[in-house]
Amino acid sequence: MNSTNVTDGSLRLLEKVLIGTALTVLIVVTVCGNVMVCLAVYLSRRLRSLTNCFIVSLAFTDLLLGLLVLPFSALYEISSHEWLMNITFCNVYISLDVMLCTASILNLFVISLDRYYAITAPLRYTTVVTPLRVVVALILIWVVSLMVSFLPISLGWNTNDTTIQNQNQLNGKQECKLEVNATYVLVDGLLTFYLPLIIMCITYYRIFKIAREQAKRINNSTCCKTDRTILPTVKEHKATVTLAAVMGAFIICWFPYFTVFTYRGVMGAVCDPLLTVVLWLGYVNSALNPILYAALNRDFRTAYQRLLKCRRIRPDARETSLSHEMRDKTCNLMTNLYENKHLETHTMNGKATPLIKETIKRNQNPPCDTSNSTILPICRSLWLAKVLPKRNVWIPVFEKPTASGQNIEQHSAPHTVIYCVFS
Repeated sequence: MNSTNVTDGSLRLLEKVLIGTALTVLIVVTVCGNVMVCLAVYLSRRLRSLTNCFIVSLAFTDLLLGLLVLPFSALYEISSHEWLMNITFCNVYISLDVMLCTASILNLFVISLDRYYAITAPLRYTTVVTPLRVVVALILIWVVSLMVSFLPISLGWNTNDTTIQNQNQLNGKQECKLEVNATYVLVDGLLTFYLPLIIMCITYYRIFKIAREQAKRINNSTCCKTDRTILPTVKEHKATVTLAAVMGAFIICWFPYFTVFTYRGVMGAVCDPLLTVVLWLGYVNSALNPILYAALNRDFRTAYQRLLKCRRIRPDARETSLSHEMRDKTCNLMTNLYENKHLETHTMNGKATPLIKETIKRNQNPPCDTSNSTILPICRSLWLAKVLPKRNVWIPVFEKPTASGQNIEQHSAPHTVIYCVFS
């Protein structure tokens, strides 16, 4: 009998050690990964953009989760679901947990909307995504997060009898967990997970379709027919893998929890081990976010490498060659569009014979590679796709017919739009 008790005690101790070690590793990875995202943006000027404001907000939220919530969650698991502190702090801890997890999910949702507008409406992106609207979006994220966490929990709206949760002890052991009712789980789940999930699936699907079309369009241009060309199918494969990783991680980490969460409120209680597994699976998403939303971007990877080597963050050395390559591809596309425009213009004027290419070339401005101007650094992944306005660069020239029969050169808009594809 004594040997059996000793064996059971040893197994429980070993189980606690293994669980504690795994949870500690997860907490360290979460904190370190999100700290690196914040430091990279702070130390690298090229990472300070409106798009990265949402990345920093996501990293800051996950960092707070790793510092203020996960250590107490790990302690609660190791102590066999017995809360060792007072009830007031328990409810504050639960409220922080709900608020930060909600804010993390809503940040992911806003990031998907930002990238959707950057890809589908590049000409209007700078007018749609303004600093003021970014600030408003971030404020709304935290307001909604507060409304589904501290407000209902402190007022007892989440419980069946409208009393403050965790006031009663079970078998002399004080528990600390989120109590829910049907109304709370339906409103919270629909507002903070299911609707954002549906919209994210739609936006990322459309982003993938547009990026695939851009990859085909750029690689079908004549300047792309070199040994360095990446076939469109390869780019499509990389796009598929990247978007699948983003959406897959989000769904795998959070869908089980919100399924169990909704079932608890509508049907009744569930077993504690299942609730523990799905809850920590959701926490894993905060450790994956620095990888999926930052490390997959080349600029962030460069910043990470320099941070780890304690070196000053500078532009990537590969930027020059990549910028020249993308510039040549863009210029060739513009040349083809320009020639097609000439042919259409003269056909509309009743001229059956199209202009020869020599005439077209004489009317062109100097090609890009001989221009004194420089195109802004190309964003090298889908995640930082932007409209890159730049004045005084090569602009196609079209002939506008007049009543006297003379042709007047008419310049197109003084900016170049460069659609970014996957690096």
